[in-house]
Amino acid sequence: MKHRGRHRRRKQGRAARAFLAGTALALTAAATMISASQATSGDNPGALTPLTRAAETGALRLQEQLVPQATLDELSSGMGKPVGVSAVLETADRSLRDTAGCTATERSALPVAPTATRAYCWDAADTRAWRAGAVTTSGDADDDGWWNDNRVILSGWNEGTADRGLARVSFVDANDLSHLRYSSALLVVPVDGGRDYRALTSRLSGMVWYQDKLLVTAADGLYVYDMNRVQRTTVDSAAVGRVAAGWSAHGHRFVLPAVGSYRLTGASAAPRLGGISLDRSTAPDSLVASERTAADSDRPARLWRYDFDKDPARPGLLATDATGSASAVEAYETDASGIEGVLSHRASGAEDPAWYVGRAPGSTDRHGSLWRQDAEGAEATRCGEENAPRCWGLQAGPLSYWEATGEVWSQSGRMLFAMPLESIDGALG
Repeated sequence: MKHRGRHRRRKQGRAARAFLAGTALALTAAATMISASQATSGDNPGALTPLTRAAETGALRLQEQLVPQATLDELSSGMGKPVGVSAVLETADRSLRDTAGCTATERSALPVAPTATRAYCWDAADTRAWRAGAVTTSGDADDDGWWNDNRVILSGWNEGTADRGLARVSFVDANDLSHLRYSSALLVVPVDGGRDYRALTSRLSGMVWYQDKLLVTAADGLYVYDMNRVQRTTVDSAAVGRVAAGWSAHGHRFVLPAVGSYRLTGASAAPRLGGISLDRSTAPDSLVASERTAADSDRPARLWRYDFDKDPARPGLLATDATGSASAVEAYETDASGIEGVLSHRASGAEDPAWYVGRAPGSTDRHGSLWRQDAEGAEATRCGEENAPRCWGLQAGPLSYWEATGEVWSQSGRMLFAMPLESIDGALG
């Protein structure tokens, strides 16, 4: 299935402007939430240090492995013809509450500054056993922000142990921002030649929907999903995979089976993948990534990017060489620790992209921080009378830039929220 052509761009541009319009929500928190110890900027990560030596960039190399077409065909033969995103949206029977309907505890997870212009909390009964993770949107999938006739937000979740529990993606119908509805699909991996599947057991710290592919983080790389290969389940049970009566997915009506993966090949020098996001300000478009380190770590972390393939026969896949290897085309070292969200974007007229890193709270902090870094230095969003840098979400999360609207989407705790990138830049101190 292909998404709509560009002949509707003018109409979509008007829709995108309407999508962005609206009165900013009054979501500011009291400055007293920021402790006095946060008034200092001693955790300033400083300027980015370029990594150029082969030994440094080689640790970031990914090896592509695609699932054989015969395996995918076998799975479809057993489960039925694959469906697309619209089929999941048509079953959306769960609702997100807008900020007025969220509890004070839920709202406390939002950034102090800048304040969110859109904010929603998830269905508590549906998400109680799950932990919110990555976010991406149809603004990543296509630069006009549409997927066929829909605007969509994808939210990644984990159940159980962070690195070993189940993983699912919630498909949010974002056509009407005053009434967000969603349905979810379990992420799975085909096994036994497509005669069965297993659950993806990995922490969803990053997720990017580009063209018809969804890339999600795994312990040692990325898994790839085809958004046109959603499969319906036939049995409502706690099991995952093929059962006596059909196909089950822990109570979910849909599964997304992996169509490929990328594995880090740098052995002991390879990073632990954290956040990922899409950068459309580069040529070609690129996937940016951050290294996952502890919030109070003194060890530098790495930020880097891969080019997406420009070959129309490989939509949504990374650019690889003849051996199937994807190499980092740019890499840096940062003193920022506990990075939970990463974004790279080159502003109009700027020579190089700026890197935005959302950092988790340290052991003595309440809120996280959001820094913009480049080769010259770093600035944080600041708030309160003491102009403190700990102003980001209580549980700092992913960053995803919706180009058509100029908004950055993220999650913190049970809150899904958005704000203009301009407001982030305006809050930098």
